[in-house]
Amino acid sequence: MIGLARKRNSITLRRRLSTGVRLLPLLVFAVLCYLQFRTLSRFSPTVPPCDDSIRRAAVDDLVGRLRASVTFLPLRDKRKRAGEWFISALNDSSEPEGEAKNLVLPSAASSGRVLCVHAPPRSDAAYALAWRDALPRGAALRPGLAFVSEMSYDYRNLWHGLSALVPFASWHARSGCRAAPARWALFLHGAAVRTGTSGWLASLAEAATGAEMAVETFPDAADGPAWFQEAVVFRRQMEGLSRARLLGAFDFMRCKTRARCGVAGAPGAGPPPALRVTLLFRTGARAFSDEAAVARVFEAECARVAGCAVTAARSTNLTFCDQVRLLSATDVLVSVHRAQLTNLLFMDRNSSVMEFYPLGWRHWAGGGQFVSGGWRTGPGCGTRARGGIPTASRAPARPTSSAATRAGR
Repeated sequence: MIGLARKRNSITLRRRLSTGVRLLPLLVFAVLCYLQFRTLSRFSPTVPPCDDSIRRAAVDDLVGRLRASVTFLPLRDKRKRAGEWFISALNDSSEPEGEAKNLVLPSAASSGRVLCVHAPPRSDAAYALAWRDALPRGAALRPGLAFVSEMSYDYRNLWHGLSALVPFASWHARSGCRAAPARWALFLHGAAVRTGTSGWLASLAEAATGAEMAVETFPDAADGPAWFQEAVVFRRQMEGLSRARLLGAFDFMRCKTRARCGVAGAPGAGPPPALRVTLLFRTGARAFSDEAAVARVFEAECARVAGCAVTAARSTNLTFCDQVRLLSATDVLVSVHRAQLTNLLFMDRNSSVMEFYPLGWRHWAGGGQFVSGGWRTGPGCGTRARGGIPTASRAPARPTSSAATRAGR
C-alpha cells in the first residue's frame, strides 16, 4: 500500500511539472508585455484630456493661418498671352465637352475657394482666392452668382458684346436656368474695369437670364475687395464652344427675347408675305450714299416675286423690342457692314443676309472677302482707288462692293 501511494504521488508530481513547463512561455510573454508597457508609459509624453476649448483653439489657429495666407496677385499676368493672362493661377476647361472654356468658383479647380477681386481706381487690379470660412477679417461675401467676363474688345459694340454674352447664355441654359446672375463684372485687356454695356446688350442679357444686368463698378477702395459667393468666369469668349452649342445658345436667346418683347405666339393680322425683305439703314460713314435709290432697286426686284414685301427701317430709330419684332418678321436682311447686323440673331434659322461693304473693303476689312457667297462688282471693286486708299471711315457704302451670305446660324 505504501508503494502504491508513492507511485501515485510521483505521477501527480510529473503531471504538475509538465503543466508548469507548458505554461512557462505564456508567463514569460506576459512579463515582457508588462515591462514594455511600463517602459512606454514612462517615456511617452502625457496626453492631456481633450476638451472643446482646446479643440476650438486649434481650429481658430488654423483659420488664422489660412487668413494670413491669402495672397493677392495681379489680375493680368503680363507673362501670359491674351486669353490666359486673366486669373492665370487657374486653368479653365470645357465641361461638358463642347462648352466654352470657363472657370467656376468655388470648385475642385480652385480647391473649394471663392474669388475675390480688388480693383481700386487708378491702381492695378488684383485677385485672390480664399475659403469661405477663412476670409480676411472684415470681408463679406457678395451673395448670389456673379458672371465675370474678360475680353479685348468693347462691350458697347453690339457684335463684340454678343461674343462675350453667348458663352454665359449657353452656360445659363445648360444649367437649367437654375440661378440668374446677381451681378456682372466686366474687364477689358485683363485688368481695366468696364462699368457698363450698350443698352442693346443689357436688354439681351436681361432677356436671356431673366434678371436685371447689374454691373460691378468697384467704385471705392474703402469698400475693400469684392468677394463673390459664386462666380463663373469666361476669359476666351467663345473658344471651345461647339457649333451645336453655339446654335443652341442663339436659339435660347432668340426664344427668350421674343417672349420678352411679346413676339412669341402673337396673333397676326393675316397670313405673312411669302418673302419678307428688310432694308436696315444706318447713319454715319458707312451709310448708303443714296438710300432712296437703294430702296427703289429692291422694291422693283421684289415686285417681280409673288408675295414679296419690302420694309425699310433705321436701326437708330428703333427700340430693342422694335428690332426684335422687325427681325423676327424678316426672311432677307439687307444692310451695310456694321454692328447693326447683329440683329440677325432674332431672325429664324436659315434666313438670308445681304451685307454691303464700303469701297476698299478688301484692303481694310479683309475678313469680309472670306464670306461664303460673296462677289465683287464694278471696276476697281475691292482695290485701291487712285489718289489714295478709301477707308471704311471715309468712303460711304455703295452697291459696287457687296457680299451676300446665307445666315444658317
